[in-house]
Amino acid sequence: MNDDQTSQRAMALAGLLQALQEVRHLAENGRVDQAHLQTAIDSVLRIDADSVAEIYGGVAPVADGLRTLVGYFDNRLGDPQLPKLALAVLQLERNFSRDPDAMEEVRSAIARLAGQAHNDGATHPDILARLGDIYAATLSPMKPKVMVQGNPHYLAQPQVVGEIRALLLAAIRSAVLWRQLGGAQWDFLFKRGEMKRAAMALLAGT
Repeated sequence: MNDDQTSQRAMALAGLLQALQEVRHLAENGRVDQAHLQTAIDSVLRIDADSVAEIYGGVAPVADGLRTLVGYFDNRLGDPQLPKLALAVLQLERNFSRDPDAMEEVRSAIARLAGQAHNDGATHPDILARLGDIYAATLSPMKPKVMVQGNPHYLAQPQVVGEIRALLLAAIRSAVLWRQLGGAQWDFLFKRGEMKRAAMALLAGT
């Protein structure tokens, strides 16, 4: 794969990991980084973006995700739950992408929401709740189940659950993008060096 393809795949994985980091933060302490949340939800709403960078609003908004990706390749991730979540999302995306009816249902639901998101703001509670509902209706019934572990106090709060589902939808968006760019799970075995170098080069440019 050429350097540009590798960089785009690294960005998609960074978007996925950054969204899942916020899932973990919400599940453990009920808090979310608003800038990361904005980036994740914007990526869901930008259905017809012309480039990977446009989906995320540039490289800088996913810089933390890129750093997490480098940490994964260096075997120094602090959260053992994060790779498990990422693997579950990638497996779920495969089944989702094989179901054209489900994909069209999600796409249509997001398109209907875009106007309201433009007016109210992508991270408005109503938008997050609607996106969470889209995930619950279409992706939650699919296998494998993405199991989010955390503090029961926060996981019992409907708003937190809705935000987690909205972020999981963003992670699926990034997983779909990664797959569309030619990504495969073999990359994590055989392309580790290339992916790490691409992520570091992107970070160096931010």
